[in-house]
Amino acid sequence: MTQTPTTSGPRQGPESPDLSAGWGEQRTLLRKDLRRLDVLFFLICTLVGLDTIGSVAAQGPQGLTWMAILAVAFFLPYGLLVAELGAAFPVQGGPYVWTRLAFGRLTAGVNQFLYWISNPVWVGGSLCIIALTTWEEFFTPLPGGWKYAAGLAFIWGGALAVVQSVRIGKWVPIAGAVARIVLLGFFLVSVVIYAARNGVHALPAGEFTPTYAGFVALVPVLIFNYVGFELPSSAAEEMRNPRRDIPLAIFRSGLASLLLYGGPILGILFVLPGDRIGSLGGFIDACKAVFTVYGGSIAADGTVTLTGFGSVCGGIAAAGLVVGLLTSGVTWAMGAHRAQAVACADGAGPAWLGRISEKHGTPVRVNLLSAVLASALFVIALNLTGGDGEKYFAAGLGLTICTTFISYVVTFPSLAVLRRKYPDVPRPYAVPGGRAGARLVSGLATAFVAFTVIVLIWPGFGVGWFGTAGDPADSLPASFAGERLQYTLSQVVPLVLFVGIGLVCYALGARTRREKG
Repeated sequence: MTQTPTTSGPRQGPESPDLSAGWGEQRTLLRKDLRRLDVLFFLICTLVGLDTIGSVAAQGPQGLTWMAILAVAFFLPYGLLVAELGAAFPVQGGPYVWTRLAFGRLTAGVNQFLYWISNPVWVGGSLCIIALTTWEEFFTPLPGGWKYAAGLAFIWGGALAVVQSVRIGKWVPIAGAVARIVLLGFFLVSVVIYAARNGVHALPAGEFTPTYAGFVALVPVLIFNYVGFELPSSAAEEMRNPRRDIPLAIFRSGLASLLLYGGPILGILFVLPGDRIGSLGGFIDACKAVFTVYGGSIAADGTVTLTGFGSVCGGIAAAGLVVGLLTSGVTWAMGAHRAQAVACADGAGPAWLGRISEKHGTPVRVNLLSAVLASALFVIALNLTGGDGEKYFAAGLGLTICTTFISYVVTFPSLAVLRRKYPDVPRPYAVPGGRAGARLVSGLATAFVAFTVIVLIWPGFGVGWFGTAGDPADSLPASFAGERLQYTLSQVVPLVLFVGIGLVCYALGARTRREKG
């Protein structure tokens, strides 16, 4: 890595880009309340996704093998890419501004809409359904209208946190990071105690062997848990020293996330039989099983009953899991919503969505619109799936990842383009290897997310080709077994709709673009 002295802001001059992005006088409403430690907690909360731990564990020990491979092949290049862009262009709106500088306002505007809309899809989809499932597993059933009420309370509780000022709102990702560390740490300690008393399931070395079919099944959720580095850059002008803090936080949070994510997956594999690990309930079921060491029992059919202190531990862990899920959505929203507000203020969307609240210093209108969309998607999806949690979870998570990764296909190449277009911009941290190094990391990161989009839309893509083993139909989510057309439509129809809405939003920004000349 190369390093140069930091400055208070990006250098302006004939060879420097315009980083204003339409903010103008609104910059005075932003408050620099994010310190280095805040950014680190922000990223830990972003990267350690509790909603996909079960999905990885459900693929068996090879999930850990692919996690290690992708840590080198994707996570590292992606981290280097964002570290350079975040330090070289430390401006509010981060990914939107990088993409606009590289490819123009139209491309950046539609791309940013996809990045933003994935948040309400995620919150109203997989996050909400896991939170409800956790509540029902550890506390009480939610029959009929109670499920809708609880889901809406989850969504709007997060919305209330997102609209707060940075000084207050930053405590949400801090609480989320602490909840993850405590919950996952306590789970691992409990696994050790459980293993000492009851033994663990053997994991034959052959099951760690990576296969192409396993790769196709795992790459979406693994890479999804490896993304989010760019989110703090969306609030770059609310940081004390973004040029220094963004790269440092990326490297430290990356290591922490590998430890916090890999340990629980291994624990699940040790505790639960392979045929009982589900994508939705894998982590929840494992928690219940290991907490029997504090009080409870496991029946011959695998049913777990917690009693005494075991029940208390289960309740505390369940509450921690719900907090972790909620803070994941809030943290992503804090970044994605700011970038969307910048895009709208710049003429890539309706101007009224680009306003910053004088009271809170946050894009309240975008925040509230996102909560409305998440609520609508939650109610619609729950009705379309007939209350089938597994089907709802699979469709919602797939659409979230697909929408986010399509935006990355455009954003990641920005590194190589901006190296060429603006070679004289100060880069406190730069990808080693000059332009060739920038092209390499951009190419690797882009190729992985593009491939992920393909296998999400068509699960099993390439399985059975060129002598590879397996049946493509086996790659469909279990809840969509034999329903490939239904699953594909659940992904393609919303994606086409989202792109169309993104173009409409861009058209609504025409007046702002004319005023800016």
